[in-house]
Amino acid sequence: MFDVLLLFALFYGIIFESKGVKMKQKSLAVYCGHQFGTNPQFARHATKIGELMVKNEIRLVFGGGDVGLMGTVAQSVIDNGGHVIGISTHHVIALQEPIHAGIESEIVDGINERKQRMFELSDAFAILPGGIGTLNELTDIVTMQQVGETKKPIYFLNTDGYWDIFGRVMAHMNRAGFISEIAEYNMQTFDYPEDLINAYLRDH
Repeated sequence: MFDVLLLFALFYGIIFESKGVKMKQKSLAVYCGHQFGTNPQFARHATKIGELMVKNEIRLVFGGGDVGLMGTVAQSVIDNGGHVIGISTHHVIALQEPIHAGIESEIVDGINERKQRMFELSDAFAILPGGIGTLNELTDIVTMQQVGETKKPIYFLNTDGYWDIFGRVMAHMNRAGFISEIAEYNMQTFDYPEDLINAYLRDH
């Protein structure tokens, strides 16, 4: 019986491939700092995210850097045999983020094109601890959700409460009448990498 089922699966796999029908690859963009931060747990969680992505056959899309938490996530995916694609710019590479060796990479003209390309390649976004760049990438997607340009979800990895302050800022803007109810945005917050990846798998 097993042999029959295997042949059946292979037969239909060949047919689908010959007709150009392919299953969509799961792709998660991970935004995080090009520094390690002051809390060792940041790097531990970044490493775990990479491990879980490979285990669940999720491609990593990231900023391409070989430094800080960015490099940590990418190296974890590589070490576990996963697929990584990095998007960067010549200026970013020259100033702060050398491109990670051994990954598929694209070099684009500027930051806005970099963000657009990462958006196109991904079906959701994981936000790990980071700085101004991470905040910029995050708020771009939130704005796109606000104006109805995307429904792609945002998943915060709230390591040691790092993103609590962002939640308070959103609540403050809501109370002041500048944004709608926070529940209308497609954002979820998790304390642990396992919960974040499980949410992604549930949604995709």
